[in-house]
Amino acid sequence: AECVSGCVCPEGLFDDGKGGCVEEKDCPCIHNNQWYSPGQKITVDCNTCTCQKGVWNCTEDVCYGTCMIYGSGHYITFDGKFYDFDGSCEYAATQDFCGDKNSSSSFSIITENVPCGTTGVTCSKAIKMFLGVKLKLENKDYKEIQRDIGDDVYYWNRTVGLYLIIEASNGVMLIWDKKTTVFIKLTPDYKGKVCGLCGNFDDKSNNDFTTRSGLQETNALKFGNSWKQSSMCPDVTQEIKPCDVKPHRKSWAEKECSIIRSEVFKICHSKVDPIPFYEACVHDACSCDSGGDCECFCSAVAAYAQECTKAQACVFWRTPDIC
Repeated sequence: AECVSGCVCPEGLFDDGKGGCVEEKDCPCIHNNQWYSPGQKITVDCNTCTCQKGVWNCTEDVCYGTCMIYGSGHYITFDGKFYDFDGSCEYAATQDFCGDKNSSSSFSIITENVPCGTTGVTCSKAIKMFLGVKLKLENKDYKEIQRDIGDDVYYWNRTVGLYLIIEASNGVMLIWDKKTTVFIKLTPDYKGKVCGLCGNFDDKSNNDFTTRSGLQETNALKFGNSWKQSSMCPDVTQEIKPCDVKPHRKSWAEKECSIIRSEVFKICHSKVDPIPFYEACVHDACSCDSGGDCECFCSAVAAYAQECTKAQACVFWRTPDIC
């Protein structure tokens, strides 16, 4: 926010936003309703911004795009569109062959979704990566299924905390919590060149529901159905509301998930809207009724914590009693 002269300040001085008057060089900056002094730095995505004379001066590095798939069918596209889709099949999460006659496929990532409770919701059970080499991530580990002779894409893996990371030389990275959460990261080279459930990575969320045939949809179910890998799988025809199916679980789910809206995450609330993550958490806590209660709840809270960390609001929420 620009430092603008206040009506009560003498000529040549500027309102500092706190009821005082300062010289232009001492003007503070504002970000997410917080004030920062001149010279202070913040990180926004992969760029660093410095407060100078009331204005943010930011580096202009182009950042990785991230798509998140987590819990019972929740998706956040590369361009930030949040939606739900409960399909039981294999689906193209993202790929760079999108029907253009001049393009050739260098990679694709497929998510295999299966029911994860008795209410009909689905979770990502396994991930397949095609990079010239075919990898399958399942049962808390990964294995190489097949390698194409002569392909020059190579990859490496590492474990960081709870996550297994697969990084490839073609700018594709996959981060997996070995359960139901997957982050797909792409370098900016892929902007506008990908398609699938993760959208097209063109910095516009309003066209993310582009079907396999290239049509733009407004309905998440029609969009999701278009990306199934096998025509043998049935289409999803209605949105599942597990708390309506299992109403006795609703109050427990709301109580557990209230941590997302509580003081614990207060530092993050102004940076990342907690409401869609809270609603997704309640949905998941209602739906995982066949032994996965805690895992579904913990994955849902971890998804919000991860977005908070990206927004520079690191929250230590896990305790011996919680996850």
